Amino acid sequence: MNPHLPLSLDNTCVLVTGGAGFIGSHLVEQLIDCGAQVTVVDNLATGSLKNLENVIGQVHLIVGDLGDLLRWGRVEVNQYSHIFHLSANPYIPPSVKNPIYDFHLNLYNTLMLLEAMRESSKAKRLVNTSSAAVYGNPAHLPIRESDPTVPICPYGVSKLAAERYVAVYSQIYGIPATSLRLFSVYGPRQRKQVIYDFIHKLRTDPEHLEILGDGSQERDFVYVQDVVQAMLLAATVAPGKGETYNVASGKSYSIAELAQACCSVCKVTPEITYTGHIRPGDAEKWVVEISALQNLGFTPKTSILEGLCAIRDWYDAYDD
Repeated sequence: MNPHLPLSLDNTCVLVTGGAGFIGSHLVEQLIDCGAQVTVVDNLATGSLKNLENVIGQVHLIVGDLGDLLRWGRVEVNQYSHIFHLSANPYIPPSVKNPIYDFHLNLYNTLMLLEAMRESSKAKRLVNTSSAAVYGNPAHLPIRESDPTVPICPYGVSKLAAERYVAVYSQIYGIPATSLRLFSVYGPRQRKQVIYDFIHKLRTDPEHLEILGDGSQERDFVYVQDVVQAMLLAATVAPGKGETYNVASGKSYSIAELAQACCSVCKVTPEITYTGHIRPGDAEKWVVEISALQNLGFTPKTSILEGLCAIRDWYDAYDD
C-alpha cells in the first residue's frame, strides 16, 4: 500500500465509471489497496478486461453504456459513497471524426450520472475527469485554472460542458464534486498517444522514427500513478464545491526532447524525421501551474525517465 495516499476510503463502496480503461484500471487497483469495495462500469470500447487482470474476483464489473445502465436501473448510485467518473471518449481524433459520439459519451452520459445523483436520497462524492483540452491554445503560460477556456476540438467542448454541469449541480443541488483537468497522462496499459507511439515505433523499426510536427510542441507528461494520487486527494481532501484542478507534473518537455528520452531508454539511435504538421485539434504548447493541487497535498513522484522505463518494460513484457 502506498503510504502517501489517503486511506479514508477503507470499507467504502465506490463506483468507477471507465474502470477498465488505462487510467481507470490503475485507480481501481489503488482503491482496492486502500480497502474500498469497487464496482466498475465500462462499455469496453477503449477499455479492456486485460487491464483488470490483477483484480479479477475483487471487483464487481458491469459492462454497458453508462447512460443506458442508469436508465435501466442496473446502476444505482445510492449504493456508493464515492463515484469516480472516467467513462468517456478519451481522445481528440475520434471526437473530430464523430462529434455526436463524443457528445454522447462525454456530455450526455455525464448529465445522466448527475441526474441520478440529484435524485438519490444521499449526496455522493463525485470526482469528474476533465481534460487540458478545455484550454485549447492557452492565452498565456503557465496555464492556471482561472485562465480562459477556449477549446479547439469537439472533445474539449464536451469536456468543458461536462465540468460546467458538474459545477452547477454541485452548487444548486449540493452534490459534493470536483473536476480534474488531466494533462498528458502516460504509463503502462496506455496503447495510444505520443509516448506509446514512440515506444511502439522504436521497437518496430529501431532505425527510423517519424514525428508529427516539427518537434517544438511542448507537453507536461504526468505519470498515471501520480494521477491516481490526485484523484484520491480530490475524493477525500478537496472542498467538493464544483472546483477544478490542473493535474500535471509541473515540468514540460518538447516532443523532440521526449523522442530523445524514448530513444535513450530503448537504447537505439534512429534517424529522426518530422512531418511538419500536427493533428487537427491539438494544442501547440502546454506549460502547467499545479500549485492549487499541491495545496491539497499533491506531490508528483515519478520522473519522466522512471516513467518511460516502466512503459518500456510493460511494452516488452505484455503488449501485443
